[in-house]
Order: sequence, then C-alpha cells, then structure tokens
Amino acid sequence: MRALTRTGPSKNLSLDTAHPKPTPDDFPNDYIIQVKATTLTRGELTWPEPLESEIPIPGYDLAGVVVAVPRTPGPKAYQVGDEVYGLTNPYKQGNAREFAAVDERELALKPKNLNWEEAAAVPLSALSAYQGLFVHGKLDAPGEGANGGKRVLVTAASGGVGIWAVQLAHEAGVNVVGTCGPSNVDFVKSLGADTVLDYTKTDLLSWINEGPENRNFDVVLDCIGGKTLTASWKCARNDGKIVSVAEPADAKKPSHGVAEGVQGVWFIVEANRGQLEQITNWIEQGKCRSQVDQAFELEDREEAFERLEGGHARGKIVLRI
Repeated sequence: MRALTRTGPSKNLSLDTAHPKPTPDDFPNDYIIQVKATTLTRGELTWPEPLESEIPIPGYDLAGVVVAVPRTPGPKAYQVGDEVYGLTNPYKQGNAREFAAVDERELALKPKNLNWEEAAAVPLSALSAYQGLFVHGKLDAPGEGANGGKRVLVTAASGGVGIWAVQLAHEAGVNVVGTCGPSNVDFVKSLGADTVLDYTKTDLLSWINEGPENRNFDVVLDCIGGKTLTASWKCARNDGKIVSVAEPADAKKPSHGVAEGVQGVWFIVEANRGQLEQITNWIEQGKCRSQVDQAFELEDREEAFERLEGGHARGKIVLRI
C-alpha cells in the first residue's frame, strides 16, 4: 500500500508505494480501516511520540471505511462497511497511508453530513477544544449547564483548534472573544464569537485594560504559545484558568500582573469515543461545522506541509488518500 514515511527523527517524508498493509493477523484487537483522508497538525514532525514507531507515519486524524473487525470475542461497535472517523494514538503509526489499524476507543461513526475531507478535519481539533474548555477549563459542556456570565478568550480563533473552541464555547452559552488576522474576522464572527479582535490592529492587553472588570476572562484557551501565552496570563480574572494546547502554560507565567488564584494547564489531547460521539451529534444537528483550509494528494505532501507551517491556515490541512 501507499504510505508517507519518515526515517527516524528526520522531517523528510517519502512516499512508499510498497509499505506493508496491516492485517487482522497482525492486529487482532483492532479494526482495519481503509483510510480516505487524514490531516496534518502544525509541528507534528517535531513531536517525540511518533518516533516510538520504527517507521513513523504522520497524520493522527482519519476518516475511512471499516474493512475488518477485531477477532476478539464479544460485541463490536462497528461493522464492515461502516464509515468512521477518529483520533489515533501518536505513539503508533499515523494515518497518511491507505490502511490503518485502529482501536475501537479511538473511533466514532462519521457525521452523515460531512464528506471525507471535512470529517478528517474534526477529531483532533474538536477534541482538543472540548477537553480544553470542559475538562481542563471546567466549564459546563453544552446541555449540562448555563455558564451564566462566563467569558472565554480563544487565541488563533481561525486555526484548527480555535474554530472548534469558538463554536463549542458559543454552544455552551459562554461569551466568546477570539483573536485572528484581518482576513478571518468575519469568519470567526460567523462561528459564534461575540467579539473578534484583529491582532494586527488591537493589542490584547491594551484592549483589556480599557475595561478590565468587563473584559477579563474565566478561561483563556491559548493555541499559539510564546509571547501570546505569556500575555494570556494577564487576561484572566481571579481564579481563572490559562489552558494551553501549544506548550506548558506555567513556564510562560509572568512575574507580575496576574490575578489571584489563576491556574495554568497544559494538556495533550486524548482520544475519547464518547466526546467524539457528542461532537458528531452537534455536527449532524447543524450546531457546529468542520473547516478545511485546503486538501492535497499524498504526492503533494511538501506543498501541504509548507501551507501548514506558514501559520495562516483557516482550519485544517487535509491529505486525501
């Protein structure tokens, strides 16, 4: 089968047209999925986890069709022919290949109203936003509470995780402020943001200091890191949370200007079938939508990564398999 492969820690990717195909004999506990699409995540070629595999393969989202079920006894959540999507373990080979072996806990049925590319763009980003807001940020998930008066700041609100954070926070009844570049202001508003700040025109801390009692936040979900993460600490109100998906939050805590009781959280997203099924429901109900920046063929991998690392993608970069 075809697969994008790496040699050790090298960032160079090769298109292997004779990569071994996973079989039920080799993976008796997993589903074998014919992969239709996967996505790329910025910085993933520097992650240490994929190097645990002898031959690393990128792409940890997937959307595809079940072609074989686990051989272990007991009921199966999915059957041959089911269309599924999911987030797979970064310690295993990724999904930029024609077939993949996937644990049942990493999968959910694909939303009926999404195509392959749109579906592949969901799991990692949507689960990151869900866990950042409702698990680590301690907000009530949609349908579980009112979140009355709660405010959330989402940085890079037009990026892969950001678009989901805006949509999920809005659906949960939270007042949402998002930051993005000038070309994405209207787009982020369309996702449900109450206020959108163009970072090229508005300094975030200056904007907050104009009315700190009304403009600070219960949760800041930072998707950028660096100086933005440092500034994020000064955006939270007393007992607020700084939730980072980019790098450890505490390492960027400034020495002054932070409200009392603010806590920093850095986490790595985990596959969660139940959460992904809930996200699927919201998508099928039209409450949330996927966003593909651009889709590429495997042969165009270099162009795909160039677009990804440019840092201005609106949504996800997808690879068609």
